[in-house]
Amino acid sequence: MTEREAGRVVMIAGGAQGIGYGVARRFASEGARLMLLDIDHQALQKAVAELSGEGVEVAGHRVDITDRPAVHAAVADTLDRWARIDALIASAGVVEIRPLLDITDASWRRIIDVNLTGTFILVQEAARAMARAGTGAIVVIASTNAFFVEAETAHYSATKGGLIAFVRAAALDLAPHGIRINAINPGQIRTRLSAVLTEDPAAGPAYLKRIPLGRWGEPSDIAAAASFLISDDASYLTGEAMTVDGGVTLGVALQVEQGELPGLSSDR
Repeated sequence: MTEREAGRVVMIAGGAQGIGYGVARRFASEGARLMLLDIDHQALQKAVAELSGEGVEVAGHRVDITDRPAVHAAVADTLDRWARIDALIASAGVVEIRPLLDITDASWRRIIDVNLTGTFILVQEAARAMARAGTGAIVVIASTNAFFVEAETAHYSATKGGLIAFVRAAALDLAPHGIRINAINPGQIRTRLSAVLTEDPAAGPAYLKRIPLGRWGEPSDIAAAASFLISDDASYLTGEAMTVDGGVTLGVALQVEQGELPGLSSDR
């Protein structure tokens, strides 16, 4: 793998676990300098130790992304260390499965605060630094739930749909400053959070049959998309949402033998 991000400074929120850590490992392999933000202090320490032990230039901040002063401090520290921020990957978020009639005000606010408001804070704080430099690239990790919803995810899906609208509007505001912003809609990616489905002995195989490419996604799949979106190869791309889901949201692939559907014969 070439070091096409050599020397670039990449800030990754949610960078100590799951998709975020997969992104961190990809950018590390491409020669980037990394600032990892995560609310899980133990996971953050482990991620920083692993990457630095491999010779990666990396630092970390324990950050609740809904805490603007903490996000601002992390941005300031990144600038103190490396004088710039070339890219932001906003991967931090939370999920909860709960029927609409059972969602409490507290649950609604928590999901909105982290997934939507927290991402807004991250993007705004990093973009202010990028605007001073006149360049930058931002990738927001949304979800196929933005448009392909599931039961018992009304609050979560609302935030992911909101992120897509936010990215499109932000792209218009940030373009004059030389900043691009795009989103990625992951499908079912094998992480700790998705294990309730991917590792379920009954539901897992049943869902897997719905994925045209026949496998679960991996954090490395999302990392590859993020690597493209922040690279110069995507220099004319902004305000878009790239869906990485193995084809599951394309439609329904009917598993029938020829001629089995009513009105369909083999000689038509």
